[in-house]
Amino acid sequence: MIILGIDPGTVRMGYAVIQTQNNQVQHLLSIGYWDLSSIVSHPEKLKVIYNELKTIICQFQPNALAIESPFYGKNVQSMLKLGRAQGVAMSVAFDNSLSVTEYSPKKIKLSITGNGNASKEQVFAMLKNILSFDYHDKHLDATDALAVAVCHCFQFNNTAINTSDKEKKISRKKHSWKSFIEKFPDRKIK
Repeated sequence: MIILGIDPGTVRMGYAVIQTQNNQVQHLLSIGYWDLSSIVSHPEKLKVIYNELKTIICQFQPNALAIESPFYGKNVQSMLKLGRAQGVAMSVAFDNSLSVTEYSPKKIKLSITGNGNASKEQVFAMLKNILSFDYHDKHLDATDALAVAVCHCFQFNNTAINTSDKEKKISRKKHSWKSFIEKFPDRKIK
């Protein structure tokens, strides 16, 4: 399976493409980011994102796109722009029949390091242990995208995690109001 990981942004948008086999990350096929800081027009930035992602998808033929979900910040305008960039990335994926999965920053950090509050540098160090790659750019947008792709590999292939999620849903159903009423039909609210 080939996974395209995206760290959405309108200043820099990170991407990474990995190949997985037998539930493990095998190869880092490509990593980088698009520097959009020199583009003034927001619609033009979105157009560049669309075209660059389309090129990456055509080149590597991924099966899935994993993308970091935006987190709420103090600046609503930044959040809106980030959401648009994420939407464009998802649209390109849908246009190319890729499955799309969103992961929260905390879920990604937890999946890679075991700590949902890990720093970007800690995530980067763990990724180097997992994949043994050479990357020296001061901007971590590309390695953030790699973390998203690796997280998807771990989540997609880890049946224990997927089973755990199913068990939680079943557990919630067991403890729902409906099940309570069925179990205790004689109880009434006064």
